[in-house]
Amino acid sequence: MPFDRRQAVQELAARLYGYAMSLCADPTLAEDLAQETVTRAIAARRAPTDDAAFRAWAFRILRNAWIDHMRREGRLVILDGDDMADAIDNHRIDGPAIFDDSLVNALTVRFALARLKPAHREIIGLVDVAGFSYAEAADILVIPVGTVMSRLSSARAGLAKAIVDANIVPMPLRARRKS
Repeated sequence: MPFDRRQAVQELAARLYGYAMSLCADPTLAEDLAQETVTRAIAARRAPTDDAAFRAWAFRILRNAWIDHMRREGRLVILDGDDMADAIDNHRIDGPAIFDDSLVNALTVRFALARLKPAHREIIGLVDVAGFSYAEAADILVIPVGTVMSRLSSARAGLAKAIVDANIVPMPLRARRKS
């Protein structure tokens, strides 16, 4: 069966968005970057036809779109805690939020990830969020595998420190009163 580029891009869409979020921590910009990546991947004259190579190629397109965005802006966009909270609020599930330990942990990681320098967010996004192997991440970033491993180790340590520095302690939920 021939390689279906449109289907391959559709299957990657959620992962592309996740990687874009790890780069920019802005849901609107992440959507724009992912959409730009999809558009470029579909419109390209030539593309890899092997699944793994195509996936790496698509993520490289997204990374280049992010770099192009940073260049156009003339600065690095880093969200502070308030901006990150607004971004999370804009995509909140309707209805009351239940702040259990898993939600507090997820928010803590998002805030901590936003504090990392871009190179560290990028490598965590590729390996830990998008699920690329070290070799695949090295191919996307055009760096040696050893550099990926070193950078990922530093990034994970920085993420752990940012989480500890956030000093967020989940509050126990009170039991509901019986009526």
